[in-house]
Amino acid sequence: MDKQPIVIKRIYKSLSKNDGYRVLVDRLWPRGISKEEAQLDDWAKEIAPSDELRKWFDHDPDKFNEFKKRYKKELEDHKSKLDKLVRKSTKKKVTLLYGAKDQEHNQAVVLKKVLENKRQT
Repeated sequence: MDKQPIVIKRIYKSLSKNDGYRVLVDRLWPRGISKEEAQLDDWAKEIAPSDELRKWFDHDPDKFNEFKKRYKKELEDHKSKLDKLVRKSTKKKVTLLYGAKDQEHNQAVVLKKVLENKRQT
C-alpha cells in the first residue's frame, strides 16, 4: 500500500496547494478564520477531543502525557473515521489542521501518530 505523508499544520498558516486533503481536527471553529479562508475538505469534529478532555487539558504541557492517553482512548470509538483518513492518506497527502498556538502539545500531534500507526497494521 502506497503512503502519502500525514502532516500537521496550524490553520492560521498560509494555505498551500501542496496541503493535499485538508482536515480540521478541532471541535470548535478557529477564531478569525472564515470557511472560505479555511478551504477544508473535511471538518472532523467527531475525532477531536471531547469538550471535557479539551477543558481539562487546557493546553497545559505538563498534562500532555495524560492527555495523549485519554485522547487515544476516546479515538477508539471512532474507528470508521480513522480508517477513512488512513485510506485517504494512501492516495494523497493529508494535512491535519488545528488552531492551538502550541505546535508540540496538541491533538493533531497525537492524531498523526495514531493514523501513522494504523497504516502500519
